[in-house]
Amino acid sequence: MDSFDARIDDNPTILQSKELHNYILKTSVYPREPAALKEIREATASHSHAFYATDPDVGQLIAMMLKLVNAKKTIEIGVFTGYSLLLTALNIPEDGKIIAVDPNREAYEIGAPIIEKAGVIKKIKFIESPGLPILDKLLEDKSNEGSFDFAFIDADKYNYWNYHQRIMKLVRVGGLLMYDNTLFGGAMIGPETQMVDVKRPHLHGIIEFNKAIATDDRVELCHIPSGDGVTICKRIR
Repeated sequence: MDSFDARIDDNPTILQSKELHNYILKTSVYPREPAALKEIREATASHSHAFYATDPDVGQLIAMMLKLVNAKKTIEIGVFTGYSLLLTALNIPEDGKIIAVDPNREAYEIGAPIIEKAGVIKKIKFIESPGLPILDKLLEDKSNEGSFDFAFIDADKYNYWNYHQRIMKLVRVGGLLMYDNTLFGGAMIGPETQMVDVKRPHLHGIIEFNKAIATDDRVELCHIPSGDGVTICKRIR
């Protein structure tokens, strides 16, 4: 064991500390963050649920994944004010398309003017609705099966496995699915008694999703502690 390994064993939180996260943001993320994304991030900061927003370091990861699979047609379930949506729109081709689904139009309209000013609103079809009915409707048209290159899911956590089962039919073989908040603040390894009742269904949903996705042989899997935890799946069959 070298000295670095020893330090990690002595302090297992060192790689997940707030200080180190801020270091990553200031060193590697914010200097490369487009002005429009910074604007939407700052516009969201005063919202009472600002913590719903996609972490900028996760956003940087999304941008890389989009480019690695040459994504052109994508779907996003859970939009909030649109940070990840704008990021996706900036990183797909001019003729690319995004289906964006969220039941909260009011939150989306905080970011919509910034998205429009960035010149990418034409790529986006926003649908005000919960996610599952829209996915079921898309699957009624067989031409949608295997037609998407990329999916980002950041909605109600207790439905993550239900989303996965449907989106796996929509994303092509070789395409990517990304799920946000799959560490849920580390709550799955802490005392549940400290969690408010309204969050427990989300926690249980994440726990069950993490167990199920680990045994899904239709995907290659990577679960990383970036932001609040993100799970990346590549559909292989």
